[in-house]
Parts: sequence; structure tokens; C-alpha cells
Amino acid sequence: MLEEKNEKVLALLGATGSIGTQALEVVRQQPGRFRVAVLSAQRQWELLAQQAREFRPAVVVIGDEAFYQPLRAALADQPETEVLAGAAALADIVTRPEIDIVLTALVGYAGLLPTVAAIRAGKDIALANKETLVVAGELITGLVKQHGVRLLPVDSEHSAIFQCLVGEAANPIEKIILTASGGPFRGRTAQQMEAVTKAQALKHPNWDMGAKITIDSASLMNKGLEVIEAKWLFGLTNEQIDVVVHPQSIVHSLVQFRDGSLKAQLGLPDMKLPIQYALGYPQRLANAFPRFSFLDYPSLTFEAPDRAAFPNLELAFGAMRRGGNAPCVLNAANEVAVAAFLREQVGFRQMSDLVAGCLARVSYLAEPALADPVATDAETRRLAASLL
Repeated sequence: MLEEKNEKVLALLGATGSIGTQALEVVRQQPGRFRVAVLSAQRQWELLAQQAREFRPAVVVIGDEAFYQPLRAALADQPETEVLAGAAALADIVTRPEIDIVLTALVGYAGLLPTVAAIRAGKDIALANKETLVVAGELITGLVKQHGVRLLPVDSEHSAIFQCLVGEAANPIEKIILTASGGPFRGRTAQQMEAVTKAQALKHPNWDMGAKITIDSASLMNKGLEVIEAKWLFGLTNEQIDVVVHPQSIVHSLVQFRDGSLKAQLGLPDMKLPIQYALGYPQRLANAFPRFSFLDYPSLTFEAPDRAAFPNLELAFGAMRRGGNAPCVLNAANEVAVAAFLREQVGFRQMSDLVAGCLARVSYLAEPALADPVATDAETRRLAASLL
């Protein structure tokens, strides 16, 4: 077994988002463990420039080329940091030889191509972009095996499953149970969900996340995407995945083995924990994060999700069962739907209607090749825009 390097060189894609900023907090608290070589953002060039001044990466990439000049001007007095722009640059810089691990914290479909490029270059992936596996799970897992890299989950639920499986290679999984907080609307009926507002949906009870993921959590689409991600991460059948609502968000997920035993990973709802575990794996790094106490949470409760009030969960299970490019359609339609909801063009329940309409109409491919998700994504977005 190869000895772990004392310092891991990190490429952080999506540095200005919720996961990205928390990943940099982890780096700050682990001096000498990590060196940031690459930082990227889509549009927040001012925060990206601020991060670059602190961490002195070799490269920064701004996805939206309209912000290239102001970013370059902001870093003109930092010649050791190269400034690049665009999706092609993002896919290229993750292949640089000095990089050990790529943390993909991009939101949505945008994470697919740079993740593929990094895997082909032999880089370990700390995956916070679940859409990559939703859109192209079979293709991505095949590339991971082909290139012998590690795919380390960052989502709290998948990190929990991953941690529960350490040391269990010889013991087959009977099923996994992903926990969901239930979001801000747990207990509401389908009729009550019709009146949900944008402001209400953006107030998650437990987690501090970006707007898109917060809306997905409120609609349970986030949990549906995580179901599909889990299938590919852990090599499961559709029947081996279950979801329970756990409002306290302390039990992050569970594994049930063939003898009926259950293993769970518990902790406070803090994304820095799974981020640190992925970056430091296989070591558990000491930290000063707040600790969980059962005395602070004397009651942990669990209940079945209401699939009538939250149809996105069933849409996701249906897309997973159908397979092929159906999960790609699900993801693209949902990204359009959430963006429209945030612009207040559609209601909360109408997001599910839009996704269902796209799943029914977009051309189905039973065995998509690596190039097919691009075409499926584009077709779905065109259709979704026409249905708005």
C-alpha cells in the first residue's frame, strides 16, 4: 500500500459556493495538510479574487468569461497566479500533474465534464456534485475503475454510508437507508404545498446551503438525486435503497447488512465533517468542530416520506428504475424548474409538473454513451423552457 503524502494538493471547483467556502475553512484548520493549487467559480469573481489572495493558488478559473477581465485586473499584482476563463479551461486545469485530489463542488450539470477530465488524468475525486452520477452514473463509475482512482463522497448521507462500509468489504449490503430532514414543509399536505413561497422554501431548518440545493431539499428532489447517486456510488440495485425522514439530521444514513445488523454514522449537521473526511481519507483528522451530545438531542425520530405531498421523490425513483438517460432528463428539467421557481415564474408544485412533463416527452436512450448526456441535457432544457 502506498504511503499517504503529508500534504495533498487540492483543486477546488466551485470555491465560492457553500461547499467550496466550507472546504476552505477545513483547509485553514489543517495547516500543512493541504495546499490549494486551483480555485474556480462561475460568476463570483470578487470573492474568488479574495480567496486567491489568501491561498495563492497556481491557477484560478472563472466560468463566466464576462468576468475574466475584472478578475485578471484584481490579481494583476499576484503574478504567480494564472487567471483563466471558460468551461474548457476548467476541464483542462484539473489534469495538471501536481494535483492529488479534485473537490467538485460545482452546482448541477456543470460538474460532469471537469470530473470526467480529472478521472481520466488519474485524480482522486471528492464528489460534492451529485448531478455527475445522476446524469452519467454508469459511465463515471466505469471510468473510475478503468483509471484506478478513488471516488470519495462529500454529501453527508453518502459520506455516512461510505464510513459505515469501511472494513466491511467482505460483507454484502442488504440495503441502505438514506435519511432526509423533511425540509421546511414536513407534515404539509399536497394541497397546502400549492401556496408555498420562495422565501419559505429558502429557509431550511437544519442546513446552510446554496439556493438551488435548498429548494431541492424543500421539494425532496435533493433526496431523489441522492438515491440515484447512491446506486452508482455503492453498486446497488434499485430495491436496495430506502429513504426515511429524520427531522433532527443527526443520523446521516444507515447500512443494513444481511444478518440484519444496522450501522449508522451520527454527528451534528455540519458539512465540514464530510468534507474533511473526504479530503483526509483514509485518516480521520483532528479538529475543533462542535461535538454532538445525546443529552442535547434526547429524542431522535423517524417517519416515512409523504410521496403524495412531495412527488419529486417518486419521480426520481421512477427515473432510476427506468434507467438509461431518464435520470439525465430528471436532472436537467429540475434545474430549469428550480431556476424558474427562484425567478417566481412557476409555483412550488408546478416544478414537479414540469419535470414529469419532460420525463414523458424527451427521447429515451436505454444505453447512452458518454457524449449522449450533453444532447439529452440540451434537449430537455429546450423542452422545459417551452413548457414554462
